[in-house]
Amino acid sequence: MADEPPSPVTSELPDSPVHTTGTDHITIWGSNAEDTIEFYRDLLGMPLVLRQPNLDDPSQTHLFFDTGDGRILTFFVSDDRPSARGQRAGVGAVHHLCFSVAPDEYEATMEALEEAGHRYNVFDRGIFHSIYTRDNNGLVIELSTDKYEIPDDRRGEVLATAQELREADGADYAKDEHLREAIEAVGLEVVEHDLPDASAGVGGIE
Repeated sequence: MADEPPSPVTSELPDSPVHTTGTDHITIWGSNAEDTIEFYRDLLGMPLVLRQPNLDDPSQTHLFFDTGDGRILTFFVSDDRPSARGQRAGVGAVHHLCFSVAPDEYEATMEALEEAGHRYNVFDRGIFHSIYTRDNNGLVIELSTDKYEIPDDRRGEVLATAQELREADGADYAKDEHLREAIEAVGLEVVEHDLPDASAGVGGIE
């Protein structure tokens, strides 16, 4: 196992001059409106809540999608840009986007991807389950679901506690047992979701 970094992992706010209050939106250079809407609205079910010119370049259209909790994903698109499968790699590039799906819709999500012709991989990540696929431009999209019920306002606390347990155990990554113990340690009831078996640990989209 690699040496642990010196910076502590904790849910406590750092002593910094600014503290963000959440993610407002993420904006991506997209291809065209039709393909983008087909994937994000018609397949993943994100409502298209706003469409307007890109205020910095009115020749492009700015699409706003609600990802499900009021947080917004936006795209700059243009009808003269076809969808592409290649993605730029390296420092500063987006590796993947992750969106959450309800545990009781997890298997239906895989079925919908297959019916739409999108290949996918499924992994048990120890502290959650993940489906990996690609959007119309080849960007890796992760669709994750919780293995246990965790209130949003306690998530950071639970994960930081799982990190402490992982370190004490000498494990390479946080596993199911660390998460379960962390939920108990912070005084929450352990409620496990019924999810299908999946490959464990490392991996990603083909």
